[in-house]
Amino acid sequence: AQTMKALVLNRYGGPEQVMFADLQRPLPKPDEILVQIHAVGLNPVDNKIRAGEMKPLLRLQLPATMGCDLAGIVVEVGERVTRFKPGDAVFASIFGLGGGTLAEFAVVAEHAAALKPACLDFVSAASVPMVGLTAWQSLKERAKVMPGQKVFIPAGSGGIGTFAIQFAKHLGAEVATTTSAGNTELVRSLGADQIIDYHTQEFEVVLRDYDAVLSTLPGKSQQKSLQILKSRGSVVSLVGPPDAAFARSKGMNRFMVFVMWLLAHKFHRLATKLGVEYSFLLMKPDGCQLAEIGELIEAGSIRPVIDKVFPFDQAKEALAYLANGRAKGKVVVQMKQTNESVTK
Repeated sequence: AQTMKALVLNRYGGPEQVMFADLQRPLPKPDEILVQIHAVGLNPVDNKIRAGEMKPLLRLQLPATMGCDLAGIVVEVGERVTRFKPGDAVFASIFGLGGGTLAEFAVVAEHAAALKPACLDFVSAASVPMVGLTAWQSLKERAKVMPGQKVFIPAGSGGIGTFAIQFAKHLGAEVATTTSAGNTELVRSLGADQIIDYHTQEFEVVLRDYDAVLSTLPGKSQQKSLQILKSRGSVVSLVGPPDAAFARSKGMNRFMVFVMWLLAHKFHRLATKLGVEYSFLLMKPDGCQLAEIGELIEAGSIRPVIDKVFPFDQAKEALAYLANGRAKGKVVVQMKQTNESVTK
């Protein structure tokens, strides 16, 4: 069997639990495609998984390959696959589907993949799936953002923020964000209407009557964000606490449903008191939504923002760089691929 190089998490813990290993190249099941990976977009969840913070929400067989997002070329398809053929350039998130992307090859469920937008190189395409699907599922599906509504997206210069601002603008919303003074121009260029320098201003003092908040920062910031909503507005949280509705949607047992109800109880109670809604969202891979996001990128409505690209052999450094929380836009790992233009 052929082997491949992969970045593997041996057990939950610090960065030292992550190391390169030679693994067997995976074989696609009937409804999967095998992708030769050209680039991998990193996400904060990668470091959370490593630290064990996602254990209640995500079942992993350790040791496990790191990484969720990818862009690359299909090299083999399972017998039931109809949407892709060898040679297709694709992008996908395989978050929660088992397997990882920080490797030379990965298997991807057919339903999770989409054709790579022709206007994007592999690095830019790899930066899109998780943040794109998160913005789509939270703002469009969950918060049902409409033209003319006001949306607050904190941390506008980060990986999710840079994408979500543009997507909220595409939905016709007025967007407020927080960032440091040095990133003001970046978030303005993405369409932010109201920009709050979090070093000098408190967003909950400045903002009023918002329809939706995309909560990306845990703790006090999330509690304060409930205060800026108008009645029947909604907070969609990406950082938790997970709630009973989430536990039920995942088919968890009654004990876990109760535990999650307990975790989110304080938030739900506060939300109810203020007449607003709180819900927790964990992004689901979806190739059809990803294809539609690809069309928005092709149309020029949204552009990926890349902060820094690391070579594969520096993937551990890339994860550490992401963890320090200073990235403007996305951090991407690029595989050694000579002559990319041939396969675009």
